[in-house]
Amino acid sequence: MADEKAAAEDGGVQRLISWAASVVAPLSVLTTVLFYFGYASSRAQFEYFGVDVDTIGLSTQDYVMRSPQALLTPLLVLVLIGVAVAIGHDVSRRRVHAAAVASADADEAVAHQGRERLARLERSFRRLELAGWCVLAVGTLLLFGYAWLQDWTPYPLVTPLVMAMGAGLALFSARIRGLIRPEAKPRIGVVLALSLVLVTDVFWATATVAQWSGRGSAQQLALRLERLPSVIVDTRERLNSVSPTIKESALPPSAAQTFHYRYRGLHLLIQGKDRLFLVPGELSPSDFTIMLPLDGSVRLQFQFENSPP
Repeated sequence: MADEKAAAEDGGVQRLISWAASVVAPLSVLTTVLFYFGYASSRAQFEYFGVDVDTIGLSTQDYVMRSPQALLTPLLVLVLIGVAVAIGHDVSRRRVHAAAVASADADEAVAHQGRERLARLERSFRRLELAGWCVLAVGTLLLFGYAWLQDWTPYPLVTPLVMAMGAGLALFSARIRGLIRPEAKPRIGVVLALSLVLVTDVFWATATVAQWSGRGSAQQLALRLERLPSVIVDTRERLNSVSPTIKESALPPSAAQTFHYRYRGLHLLIQGKDRLFLVPGELSPSDFTIMLPLDGSVRLQFQFENSPP
């Protein structure tokens, strides 16, 4: 009895571990994906202001929280494409099924019409599969033409989209042809290869959109820097080469005063783990981002918004 009870407990523990692994693994993959796209978007955004995102010291959670903005549009597009593919597959499967039923009818005229419909469907999807392979070949040529096309701005988006479209058409058509003629069903190796190409290209295209989203967010932010929190900075030493829009004033000397200069007109771009990144209220080509450490060498005051309640 004791052995049976122990075996039952061991089985329960193993099932619990298996269930936990099935839950944790997808969560880990999802977190990794969100982290990557959040990082790609943030890197492009802060690079616009001359800041390497690695110097900010953002955490994994920070990057994950920043990813939805970059992923919202690609996810909506993927959902719509998935719905369209599901509807197209269902309609095609129903047409194939109806033609197959008609081809097996006892009435020879009906059966003949059913066989003709199956033949037409098979030819149509064979052409569509061939078109998919041709589109995939064009995408492959774009991929290997990187050395000559790298300066073409849409290249990192057009190339994966063309390859993904070709792989998707080939997979979809081969799937339907397999329903019409089981002997035409593609081999598992071909299906896996096309699926890998499709997933990789979708990932590539989404990463490109994330980078462009970060760059676009930075450009929009640069037009409205006054919306960022306004900061008054007191320093012990004078800041060199500040923007003309930043107002410097000397603080009255006193025995207890350790800060000697005050700067107005700065706005908080982002706060890292142990440093601040500040920008002037109006950007010009000669401006740059100011990095200040949070080590007691500066004193900060955040101004209220100048709008009535």
